[in-house]
Amino acid sequence: MKRLLKGARVVDPASGVDGRFDVLVDGDRVVRVAPEVPAADRAGAEVLELQPDWIVCPGFIDMHVHLREPGQEHKETIATGTAAAVAGGFTAVACMPNTDPVNDNSSVTKFIVERAAGAAARVYPIGAVTKRSAGEQLAEIADLRAAGCVALSDDGRPVANALILRRALEYARMFDMVVIDHCEDPALKGEGVAHEGFVASVLGLRGIPAAAEEVMVHRDICLADLTGGRVHIAHLSTRGALRAVCDARARGVRVTCEVTPHHFTLTDEQLAAPLSYDTNLKMNPPLRAAADRDALVGGLADGTVDAIATDHAPHHDDEKHVEFDRAPFGIVGLETAVPLALDRLVHPGVISFARLVELLSLNPARILRVPGGSLEAGAPADLTILAPNATTVVDPGRFRSLSRNTPFGGWTLKGAVAATIVAGRLAYVNEAVAGFAAGR
Repeated sequence: MKRLLKGARVVDPASGVDGRFDVLVDGDRVVRVAPEVPAADRAGAEVLELQPDWIVCPGFIDMHVHLREPGQEHKETIATGTAAAVAGGFTAVACMPNTDPVNDNSSVTKFIVERAAGAAARVYPIGAVTKRSAGEQLAEIADLRAAGCVALSDDGRPVANALILRRALEYARMFDMVVIDHCEDPALKGEGVAHEGFVASVLGLRGIPAAAEEVMVHRDICLADLTGGRVHIAHLSTRGALRAVCDARARGVRVTCEVTPHHFTLTDEQLAAPLSYDTNLKMNPPLRAAADRDALVGGLADGTVDAIATDHAPHHDDEKHVEFDRAPFGIVGLETAVPLALDRLVHPGVISFARLVELLSLNPARILRVPGGSLEAGAPADLTILAPNATTVVDPGRFRSLSRNTPFGGWTLKGAVAATIVAGRLAYVNEAVAGFAAGR
């Protein structure tokens, strides 16, 4: 189908576009972005008249998602996870390998690719660095790449052995793949469940010091410098880790990083107000101190942070409704990330719309080496349409995800996703802000 989107502001930093433009899509490709598409080119197209305050941008890509399939379908499936993704404005997701079995071989990768063939959003598998993510023996990286993996990670089980990570970076470089590391020293973390500091002490919770993350970030940077490989720091959460990335990049080290919406929004103080021990505030890395949160916001503004990623980690209600120490780490994030970014970053003037697109589309595409991130002619017809002045009321009961574990239930945020287009197909329309006027 040919579609013409008219009337909205188009923001595409990859091509330097920011203003009132038409976007012409034919089939699964962008054909043209222009102030006025000629009548001959638009002949036969369905015309979507958009609201003047809406924003059309390249489709958002979440480079850190847990889809749980195979093996944990009671938490999430590829179908429900991608439905949540398009509802959240994401046209593509990269799924972590901590499935059951672990995605450490081409058979599991092919299963994911086949299951995702008819999904609402594009799915890019991430393969395990080591077999079973046990940190002892490298996975078959070449086979994973050939089967469709776009990156490597042991995710929540950091590669503790420095020699193994060195070899992984060397092999990954051969295939121009990035190694995504959950930076955490297992010995320093111990049995910790919350950020080590005043709040954890008051609540009687075992702490995870900021140094547990920072030690491993410094190590990964050293190994990336040694090998020339590309390392990406997942869900960076401390100001010390951010400084390390900034300094390393100035030296030419190939290091990138991401920050989650919960880490740029919340702090460990939420755990104490009230004293609820809410397990929806339990994630890894934990919510940090206000100084760390403020540093992350600064990194998002000044360009140090490369991407916003959700670390969407669905869990069944029964798993979260236990004592704080026993509950699993993680929250869902696909359906709240964009409203949080609009409300907490764009509207206060911390970042521009162009910077938002860099963080959610352009940079993830570049880091993962996947299509997208641009609306240039011939690019995939993946578009995210924002209604920045609409109101989002976070209602977990209406999530497309199978899971409801979010700390943002009941929040009212300024900004919403109006619609999501994947491969030229209208994959999601937000009925709460629907404002399309279609015609020919």
